[in-house]
Amino acid sequence: MARVNETRRVVAIGGGIYGVAPTGLLDGREVTTHWRYASDVARCFPNLRVDPRRHLVKDGAFYTSSGPGAAIDLSLALIEEDYGRHVSSGVAQDFVSAPTNGNGQHKLPSPLVFDSQPANRFAELIPWIMRNLHEDLSINTLARRACMSPSHFNRAFKSVFGSAPGEFVETLRINEAKRRLSVPKRTLETIAASVGFADAQTFRRAFERRLGAKPRSYLKNFNGSSIAAASANGEAVLSQTGRMSGAQKGLAIPTQH
Repeated sequence: MARVNETRRVVAIGGGIYGVAPTGLLDGREVTTHWRYASDVARCFPNLRVDPRRHLVKDGAFYTSSGPGAAIDLSLALIEEDYGRHVSSGVAQDFVSAPTNGNGQHKLPSPLVFDSQPANRFAELIPWIMRNLHEDLSINTLARRACMSPSHFNRAFKSVFGSAPGEFVETLRINEAKRRLSVPKRTLETIAASVGFADAQTFRRAFERRLGAKPRSYLKNFNGSSIAAASANGEAVLSQTGRMSGAQKGLAIPTQH
């Protein structure tokens, strides 16, 4: 239990759930187990959501399978998460005794039951990143959060978002920093720390690299552009109002005295 926060995965196969459930780590989570144990597990651990009909179940960093037979599929699923579908398929062909069809030809194993596609992993990760821009968002941290190996996480992230995790995080930090720059009486040091930069100098370099201007210069230019736009809009409104007044004069109805 002392190292649970450092553990990337916890796996229980069949009756192995009896070893994990008493720790409370599975409370409120969906799990599966061998059908012979399902009723007893549900009775002994009422906080678990037991579904013996499912072959494999993944809930966060916790994996459960229905029995030894499902353990093979579970192993292949873990390999796929770390090294991709190509490697896991190769392992399946080499080590799994595949069934044969009517012509005596081997059939490849069916697709894995639970979905480990990167897009689904990242659906919850991105909002978490945005809420924690001030925290350590290194590849190792993000990969651990997504329950993936750093190398596989890096490849999968690029395939989904088109940029490396570090570049993606820096972009989010700069965008949030732009918003915070408009808050009066906030120093660059405070803003830099609040969005996760090590110091103000690192923040300045990243900001200038992304936007082509230093933070304060960018803010000054932005405010100047906003004022100019507002002034131009105001003149247009006044001009239009003047024209409307002239028209109204031409259409004025004489009052009775």
